[in-house]
Amino acid sequence: MKKVTIIGSGNIGLSLAKGLVKSQFAQASDITLTRRNLNALAEEASQGFIVSNDNKAAVKSADIVVFAILPQQLKKVLMEVSPVVDKGRQIFVSIASGVSCADLKAELGEDATVIRAMPNTAIAIAQSMTCIASDSASTESLEQVEKMFETVGSVVIINEDLMTSATALCACGIAFFLRAIRAASQGGVEIGFHAHDALKMAVQTAKGAADLLLHTNAHPEREIDKVTSPKGCTIAGLNEMEHNGFSSAFIKGIKLSADKAGGLYNEG
Repeated sequence: MKKVTIIGSGNIGLSLAKGLVKSQFAQASDITLTRRNLNALAEEASQGFIVSNDNKAAVKSADIVVFAILPQQLKKVLMEVSPVVDKGRQIFVSIASGVSCADLKAELGEDATVIRAMPNTAIAIAQSMTCIASDSASTESLEQVEKMFETVGSVVIINEDLMTSATALCACGIAFFLRAIRAASQGGVEIGFHAHDALKMAVQTAKGAADLLLHTNAHPEREIDKVTSPKGCTIAGLNEMEHNGFSSAFIKGIKLSADKAGGLYNEG
């Protein structure tokens, strides 16, 4: 069993910790959770996790260190813990947007094993889409981190220069798809359904569409073609959405989020 420290135990950090225990990747007693306010970790302490507000002590005892904090906070924490890191033994995982492996090594040391990971908030129900990347980590280290995040969803290993794009598509993307579902439910109210029913119908329809692609590995347009008949109501609705910029707005939103994500570390 590896000893894991998660620096910054907010929603994503706690979800990862619980996923590691549920999958038996680690025992609760092998996972240290840090947070400035320990009262916020009282429930986790009762479940057997080690809780601490001492980042340096927590890092010193770990085999894998996960930095689950905002990019604006990361540099200060890296400077705090750098004196106690063991670069020959430890793996450092950062989920901070827009922070490169080079940025991390500038504080931890050039020979540190650094891996970036970008999960999304569906990690809370073990349905995250997590992308991981590194500049020079060994295959063994990457496989360990991949197994960690597979406990809370799906994982794709990508090139580091695509990590900011992964933030926009997967992490920010949760909000984009939720807004689309919200819009669909509002459309349902417009055509006569009560809000509660419209939302339930929109959510299940969206889930069905996603599951359909996951199970068939089909292209979306192939499945769209199955439901669009000549002069039918589906193609009429799709064309109206496209005339009003649906796809264009979605694409532009993703591109703008990627641009913004790339600069967050330097705003700290």
